[in-house]
Amino acid sequence: QDTQSRSVDLNHIITLLGDSGSKDLEKEQLKTLKKVVKHFENGFPLKDVAQITDILNLCAERMCEQEVFTEPLCELIKLFGLPFLKRKSSDEANYSVEVSQSITQLAYLMSLQSSQVRIQICKSVVNFFNAELPGKLLSGYQPTSPNYKIQMAEIGGLAEILVLSLKLVENQLTEKLWVLKALQHLSTSGESCEQIVHVQGASRLCLCLNGADPSGQLLFRSSDILWNLLEKASKEEAVYQLRSLECVHALKEAFVELVFGFRHCDHQLRNDLLVIATLLAESPAVPLIESGFAKILIVLATCTEVKLHNPLVKGFKLTYCYEDFEMKKLLFNIIGILSKDPSAAQLLNENHVIPALLYYVKQNQRSGFPDWSAAQYEELQLHALAVLASVAPLLVDKYLSCQANTVLLAFLEWCMSQDTFFGRGNSFHGTGGRGTKIAQMRYSVRVLRSVAALYEDAVSNSLCDQGAISQLLDILKYAADKSKEKENIALLDIQIDILFILSVLCEDDNDRKELFSCEGIGILVSYLKMDPMTLCSDIDHNCLLLSALDCLWSCVIGCCLAEESFIEKQGVFLLLDLLAVQENNLCNIILGILVEFSDNPKTILHMGIWRGKRGQTAANVLIQLWRKEERDLGVKRDQYGKIVDTKRPLITSFQREQKVIPLPASCPSFSINEISESIRAKIYSLFCKLGFENLPGLSAKDVVTLAIIQHFIDFKIGEVWSEISAEIKEEFRPVTSDERALKLISELSENTGRMVLGLQTEALERQHHQEIQEEKDIYEEIQATQNQKEMINKSWKNFLARTSNYEALKKAKMHQRTLIEASRSKAKLYDPPEHSTDIPKLHTTV
Repeated sequence: QDTQSRSVDLNHIITLLGDSGSKDLEKEQLKTLKKVVKHFENGFPLKDVAQITDILNLCAERMCEQEVFTEPLCELIKLFGLPFLKRKSSDEANYSVEVSQSITQLAYLMSLQSSQVRIQICKSVVNFFNAELPGKLLSGYQPTSPNYKIQMAEIGGLAEILVLSLKLVENQLTEKLWVLKALQHLSTSGESCEQIVHVQGASRLCLCLNGADPSGQLLFRSSDILWNLLEKASKEEAVYQLRSLECVHALKEAFVELVFGFRHCDHQLRNDLLVIATLLAESPAVPLIESGFAKILIVLATCTEVKLHNPLVKGFKLTYCYEDFEMKKLLFNIIGILSKDPSAAQLLNENHVIPALLYYVKQNQRSGFPDWSAAQYEELQLHALAVLASVAPLLVDKYLSCQANTVLLAFLEWCMSQDTFFGRGNSFHGTGGRGTKIAQMRYSVRVLRSVAALYEDAVSNSLCDQGAISQLLDILKYAADKSKEKENIALLDIQIDILFILSVLCEDDNDRKELFSCEGIGILVSYLKMDPMTLCSDIDHNCLLLSALDCLWSCVIGCCLAEESFIEKQGVFLLLDLLAVQENNLCNIILGILVEFSDNPKTILHMGIWRGKRGQTAANVLIQLWRKEERDLGVKRDQYGKIVDTKRPLITSFQREQKVIPLPASCPSFSINEISESIRAKIYSLFCKLGFENLPGLSAKDVVTLAIIQHFIDFKIGEVWSEISAEIKEEFRPVTSDERALKLISELSENTGRMVLGLQTEALERQHHQEIQEEKDIYEEIQATQNQKEMINKSWKNFLARTSNYEALKKAKMHQRTLIEASRSKAKLYDPPEHSTDIPKLHTTV
């Protein structure tokens, strides 16, 4: 084999092919080419690829002049389908430029007017992906890695050239199919997909869908490449190319043809086109409605549930096979996507989408052939409910005319019943519902939420007239109890949605609030007892609590009976417990609720009684929140919490950075907007009810902050006037009287700041003196304790002396008698009694 390798001189062959002349020379050239093909029958070495490419190009030039060169050219091209050969591992990197250029040159040969050559090029490209290893290899050579050719094809832009060559084979079906087959293999790579899209490949391929082809391969391969482009290339760019009316028409015609197909492959391909249509429908710029494609899809989605005499579906028959089941789900999905486009409302209404979706809002009465199986029906049922939640708000009049609220409430009643039902839990929509009716309940409640969110009286009245409040409270209690047993996302969603629906129904209607309070207050109180650790760590529980607080605000506040019931169940205590957690997204709404409740005297009484952890009072918590809010807003305070800027004590860092922008009178300034956005105004309102004096448990630092809170409204008025003054001076010079008035107002505001600063300083000094006095008292107590210890030690020493030294004992006895005598009365008594101070027969010295 080494001798054979040396016998082929590629440079000589290149020179030989470059010459032109007699018939004998032509025969020699053909003979030489056959020799090259024979020699490299097991693959080209990487080091020879550049020279082989030159031979290929020369052979192509000869073919244009003499047709006899077609066969050797095809044989050479065929060898490109075999793996390249390498001597060393580094050869792949060293010869990468030559190899990528060689593959590019191979693709350029598609411009030759030879069907045989074009087909052979495509076959070789296909072999890049499933090349078989040759039986024998040149001595010392190994095949390159399996993906090497594919990578070189990507670098050489092979996919781009093949897409551009589609125009050359427009009227040759066989050649076009081979080009599409090659592109189908190349489109499995993301890089090649990007190249195809770069040369407008998506639109070119879409227009190939409806070409005349009895085999159906043209449609199959084109649609497969389109799917890969949408999945692996830039989806936005691919959709942009496919959004033309011409492309959508081509897609529609291909789909309609397949809808009435009877083969299994027709059904599969039909579903593939539906997926492509779904991806296109997500872009509002794609003219699905204008092309009539959307109408066909909607009619097909509803034709089996609602009997319509529509010529579009004449002859269409649902076979209930797996492909038809997938088609049904895809059509439902497209309806959900179209519902986001308001221009599709009339189309959805005319084709009775709401009644068709409501067809599934019932228990499955029959199963098995020739209908859907129980598992398939459940999946379609859940999918229909999910789509109904999107469509219903768009077609609310149709929704109400179909008595959809009645149907859904009846279905929810079945969901709550004890009927034997085993949920399969299939598909995305069945998550968390296996073995139960939880999934059905979840999506039914979601539909009610979607229409309730419209805040339309007709929807609310329809629900309340049918006893929806009581029924929803029963479902809420059921879901809450089930969550205690085993928590899942479906149960949390049900509770959140029901709380929202109840908020909408009861808002601004005291009769409904009273109806809610019978059972609802107890359920709301149970949510307020949620563990703070769970609340801070889990976003779903956080949403649940926010929904409960929103429901409390809408369903309780404003109704005296409901408010009394909530306060009696220690609701104010629970709100303060939650407020003490200081969770950022809860504080604002809780403070708002407490402000609304503060008009009730019992609320203020309960706030005064409440004690949190470590003896916190309500005033402590409110002051801590105020300080935290000011830190977040960047309000300047010194290390003790005192005012730094007496002119504008409340100004935030954002306000300091803002330039003066004159605003119209109807537009509130930032200082006004800040009142509603921050929590400081709510804290001030609560202190106005609690009072600013005789509040228990306040430290000196708390008193310093409380002084600012007490004068919040004064500071805010001064801040607004400061903005007014700056705006006036920005545009014109005020007259003397106005300037004097503005100056007086500014001085008044600054004087208030100085006064508060004085009160703060006084409070801190008082605290300092108190600390010094406490320190003195503690020192005196320590000193007295030390003196007492010294006296005890002295007494103990005297005791030891009396027990061990007889002279000391005698001396102590004499001192004792002296004291006794001194204690006797000096008055002369008649016949006084004798009292001995000695204990007879005493033998101890103690």
